[in-house]
Amino acid sequence: MNVSTGKRLNKYISDSGFCSRREADKLIEKSRVKINGTIPELGTKVLPGDIVLVDGRAINAVAENKSDRIYIAYNKPIGITCTTERDVRGNIIDAIRHKKRIFPIGRLDKPSEGLIFLTSDGDIVNKILRAENAHDKEYLVTVDKPLSERFVERMQRGVPILDTITKPCIVKVQSRFVFSIILTQGLNRQIRRMCEYLGYEVQALQRTRIMQVTLKNLKPGQWRNLSVQEMQEINQAVSHSSKTAQITTPANPPNTRKIYNQSGSTKKIFVNVKKTKSKPSANSRTLSLKRK
Repeated sequence: MNVSTGKRLNKYISDSGFCSRREADKLIEKSRVKINGTIPELGTKVLPGDIVLVDGRAINAVAENKSDRIYIAYNKPIGITCTTERDVRGNIIDAIRHKKRIFPIGRLDKPSEGLIFLTSDGDIVNKILRAENAHDKEYLVTVDKPLSERFVERMQRGVPILDTITKPCIVKVQSRFVFSIILTQGLNRQIRRMCEYLGYEVQALQRTRIMQVTLKNLKPGQWRNLSVQEMQEINQAVSHSSKTAQITTPANPPNTRKIYNQSGSTKKIFVNVKKTKSKPSANSRTLSLKRK
């Protein structure tokens, strides 16, 4: 840490793995953080030798090598709320019951299900969530009435919601009532609002992919550690942001993966590790109403 500049308090806390920068700002605003016994303001910088406490708990500086950080993929069931507030019934932290302190990267609505990342690395949260990074997120959506050509065309072109026009996206019809959609933005309840604007109601919504990471064999309520290859791809995807520590040592052999159930029990499955091919651009994809 540079003595003359120090490190911003919210980054210092998030780097420790305690929470994300956004959550750290909330803690600071609520006067739950102290530096050397004094309640600081937002933007305060931590200098070497400073003692930082959150609710009386010491927050230690983290080494540049973040090999001890946790990165997991979780198949969130319907009814689980993406919050770290333990007093909220059905919160995602109690659902996973991880032994380390972790927090979600982004969120999925309570009535939605599917893939979400959780981590103890507050720094990577900001890199993944920054809008300019434009990371792919794929969803499978079921609506209340048959899909039409007009619906597909309007969805992929952009829909006016929340005082903006949604970015162009990729839509593929899977069946009469089901379509997949790939987004590069994450507006509040975006897919539900887009469908509602066009006169459709979402009956089921599942996120199946974030960047190159998919649900694979995860059943609802199960989670697994992200593999070395997956972390390398994520780090590469956010490489234009400030540097992210690289994970080089796998927790499991390269051809196996542990899946964790809500009860904490595990099972080991064998997988074939293949190189991920780059995805074609949106312009090279064909929209079709044919059943797949």
